Amino acid sequence: MRLSSLSFRGRGRLVEALCRDKPGGAEVHDRLRRSGDVGCADRKTPQDSVHEQGSAVVEFTFLALLLMVPLVYFVITVGQIQGGSFAVVGAADQAAKVFVAQPDASTAQAAAERAVALALSDFGQQVDQAAMTTTCNPADCQAAGTAVTVTVNLRVPLPFMPFAEGMPVTEVAASATQLVGRYR
Repeated sequence: MRLSSLSFRGRGRLVEALCRDKPGGAEVHDRLRRSGDVGCADRKTPQDSVHEQGSAVVEFTFLALLLMVPLVYFVITVGQIQGGSFAVVGAADQAAKVFVAQPDASTAQAAAERAVALALSDFGQQVDQAAMTTTCNPADCQAAGTAVTVTVNLRVPLPFMPFAEGMPVTEVAASATQLVGRYR
């Protein structure tokens, strides 16, 4: 009786049974190959496909995690940089407005620093990562018509990296200029 006359299911089971690691298994394999039937190594039985079910889900999950985690981290990092940019623009603008409204230079500098700290904390940024510089043109910062420029620099850290304190992603800066009014 040839194996080809058996049904697919019965033939698969018979080949599987004959090809197991038993004495004479190699002889059965050679005989099946010579007769034109599928040999043991070439045969894919229905049981093999049962063992492969669900592997696509595992592969998809693995690849999705492998590709999506860096992509999400990149988006969060760009969001941090954008938030820092908004924070320094608002801080520089408010500091310049507060500076020109003060009666003397010492209180103007202190009020501008408080305005920068408040604006940065409102945006959720770390105040200790910021630096503020003030320049006046002409040199007398309290004279009417003087242009006061406040520049705020902020180091934006990597998100979710507490051990990378010294590794900022970037430094963002913004400047704002206000004129000291004639009447205060």
